[in-house]
Amino acid sequence: MEAPYGAEWPAEEKIKRREMVSEEAQYIFVHEISNKDASDVSELKEKERTCSCKGRIVGFVHYRFILEEEVPVVYIYELQLEPHVQGKGLGKFLMQLIEHIACESGMGAIVLTVQRANLLAMDFYISKLRYIISAISPSRVDPLLGLQKSYEILCKTFNHDAQAILEDEYSTLS
Repeated sequence: MEAPYGAEWPAEEKIKRREMVSEEAQYIFVHEISNKDASDVSELKEKERTCSCKGRIVGFVHYRFILEEEVPVVYIYELQLEPHVQGKGLGKFLMQLIEHIACESGMGAIVLTVQRANLLAMDFYISKLRYIISAISPSRVDPLLGLQKSYEILCKTFNHDAQAILEDEYSTLS
């Protein structure tokens, strides 16, 4: 696990596992289904909001509604996709869905942590989705300390209060 999560992973593993099963944890799961099973899913959608899909899980988003620096935010704890479904727009769709959920729920921002060594994820969030390195990220709070951390905290704000706290003078709303 160290490769995607950095050198801190051994110390963080227990914390990460507790986060995953917390009562506050919210998930969106993506199931891979065959075309023949698609009609079953359509029928299920009409009957109920939850789906007991037969297909295997190929991705998920783990998020929570929290206060970050006194700003109500959606904090994304994990976004993971199987390699064979990456690069097809699914990650972007899931992030747009989370942004919609955040806006509809009156949240001021979306915040997430990404490993600096994960260049594909950094590019995805910053270049494609227009997230920025937050003012609360270690590299912004204390540049010397930030150099010792293997991650950045990114954000996308939706109002001026969140912008004033989670962004800094070098950032602008997109």
